[in-house]
Amino acid sequence: MEQTFTKLRIFFFVAILTGFSTLQADEGMWMLNNLNKQAYKQMKKLGLKLSPSELYHDGKPSLKDAIVSFGGFCSGVVVSPNGLIFTNHHCGFDAIQQHSSTKHNYLHDGFVSQTLEEELPNPDLFVSFLVRTEDVTKQVHSAITPQMNETERQNAIDSISYILTEKAVKGDTLLRAEVSPYFEGNEFYLSVYKDYYDVRLVYAPPSSIGKFGGDTDNWVWPRHTGDFSVFRIYADKNNRPASYSPENVPYHPDYYAPVSLNGYREGDFCMTFGYPGETERYMSSYGVEERMLTDNAAMIKIRGIKQKIWKEAMEKSDSIRIMYAAKYAVSSNYWKNSIGMNQSIRNLGVIKKKRELENRIQQWIKEKPAERGQYAHMLTDLELAYRNRRNMRHAAAFFSESFANAPELILQALAILNLDVSNENPNLEKDFRNILETYNNLDLSIDKKVFSTMLKAYKEEVQDTLYLPAGYRVLNERFHNDYDAYTEYIYHESKLTGPEGLALVLKQDSTYNLFEDPAVSFTLDMIVKFYEFNAEMSTSTETIDRNERLLNTALREMQTERNFYPDANSTMRLSYGIVGGYSPSENLRYDYFTTTQGIFDKVKRYKGDSDFDVQPELLEMLSRREFGRYAAPDGEMNVCFISNNDITGGNSGSGMFNGRGELIGLAFDGNWEAMSSDLIYEPNLQRCIGVDIRYMLYMMENYGKADRLIKELSLVKE
Repeated sequence: MEQTFTKLRIFFFVAILTGFSTLQADEGMWMLNNLNKQAYKQMKKLGLKLSPSELYHDGKPSLKDAIVSFGGFCSGVVVSPNGLIFTNHHCGFDAIQQHSSTKHNYLHDGFVSQTLEEELPNPDLFVSFLVRTEDVTKQVHSAITPQMNETERQNAIDSISYILTEKAVKGDTLLRAEVSPYFEGNEFYLSVYKDYYDVRLVYAPPSSIGKFGGDTDNWVWPRHTGDFSVFRIYADKNNRPASYSPENVPYHPDYYAPVSLNGYREGDFCMTFGYPGETERYMSSYGVEERMLTDNAAMIKIRGIKQKIWKEAMEKSDSIRIMYAAKYAVSSNYWKNSIGMNQSIRNLGVIKKKRELENRIQQWIKEKPAERGQYAHMLTDLELAYRNRRNMRHAAAFFSESFANAPELILQALAILNLDVSNENPNLEKDFRNILETYNNLDLSIDKKVFSTMLKAYKEEVQDTLYLPAGYRVLNERFHNDYDAYTEYIYHESKLTGPEGLALVLKQDSTYNLFEDPAVSFTLDMIVKFYEFNAEMSTSTETIDRNERLLNTALREMQTERNFYPDANSTMRLSYGIVGGYSPSENLRYDYFTTTQGIFDKVKRYKGDSDFDVQPELLEMLSRREFGRYAAPDGEMNVCFISNNDITGGNSGSGMFNGRGELIGLAFDGNWEAMSSDLIYEPNLQRCIGVDIRYMLYMMENYGKADRLIKELSLVKE
């Protein structure tokens, strides 16, 4: 029976585990090249059937070769010998939006290609395959000394990293290498990637499926969202990466994931492969406190104001709704992240837990002061440094949200100022496209309202004139603090409100002085203020960086018996656990799956709410209950399920696999009760929400009539 839905509110991009709790079987986002023996043993105990080399291998095909970083912000899974990729609907949302119009509204209606020729190119979309990973900690450490300050240290790391990456690719233009820090910069690993630049949209369900529940259900369980989309990788005739060309052909992967129709049961092993973005599990209590009061607070207030303006305009116009859909979704996602994270930090006592650990570390230091003298002032220095930059950091966070993340005219001015038009710039065409695409999705009347509102909101928040850029002096002296009048002046006098201004810059028109443009003048004032913020905070920031790294060292030295894993940093990771429900409170128990019945229940409950509007033909199709081979053993159609796999933002679109390495779903969300999981792991509450692969295939076959795509897959049915 469908679980009773309890309206909770909102959540964020998932996460999991901290450096501060007892090791659990489901804890950790593990690196594949050096998967800990203890972790692997536990995976086998829970139900893993694959060997380590079947999970990851540098020299022969393995499951890791089916996993891609999708666009650098999500994950995806290759599922066919012809380069089909499954990822989330919200990961493909920007591409779907860019191809949509009032005439062809793929956001509302969905999209399906019936031939290769109908698959839609996306010039700026790419996927990355991990080729190999190598521990280069010794090489990096050879270039740094304890006497270096943080700036000198980072410069040395950058220099040796450049040498290491160049050596790794050996002039192979098809490869890309990166050196990434781990454990707060105590360790370093080199990753080599191969990027493919021709990625085409193949299938997308209607948003009433792919975003069912919208803002209301976002980050909430129980969930009934078919959050998936389908793309295809193209390559040249030699299967090598190539920019878009009609001559390109479907990519043939080294490995593609089989797809299971067998489903799952409570207690079944489940593992997730993907590219988690960022966690800060080892951050000090003082860092967590700052995060709450600065970045999160700024996002909550400023984005809430901006999104209200956007939302009101979107509800009045279909064309505006399409133009603003993608950027609204991105903004709202992180807004809810911040709301939920701050609430969970308070409710779960995260700062208290971190302080307790820090007290234990301090006691450990006192036990052997001679041996552990380097840690003696570590926590005191952290507390003082965070306190010293508190006011400035607060202002900087609100400044960034108000101006570097809000009025699009200012962002366009910044992009044009940074435009490198030299022939040596390999990204010039892409930079042009991005600027023009922004203009295509910009409504000046909306943007003026945002700008005027941001001017007022920021000044009210910081109050102290020390934190105001020079533009506020013009606002005061010439416009007598009339925000609307100042805004009207900037937008009326600026030549950068449309692509014509970009043309003037490119032609170097002598009648136009870029630096006298009022939008550019405000942008330059903004840049100056950013430099001032960073300069004022530089001493404190260096102290924080050095001592957060030292804190990580002390923690690992104190807990030698612990099986540590590094924070997420957008590199490939594996997490594992089991499928299962949870109890967020004493009298409430959530089941581990949902069914299509929940869709009907929510449509009825939220009648008139656009988040739950579903086309009648879709409801009629589901009501027939002709689920065929995609049905669960009881005849129902499962929509979503949960496991305790450890993930975070960036894992969206990650494959969820059974113990045989067969795809059973795609991770797309997390649960409201554990939103502080980027900072600390909550073993009893943490859940990963995935869309059931069988629901995906049912929608593709029955609504999309995409039989040709189903035939490409390697389906497994016992």
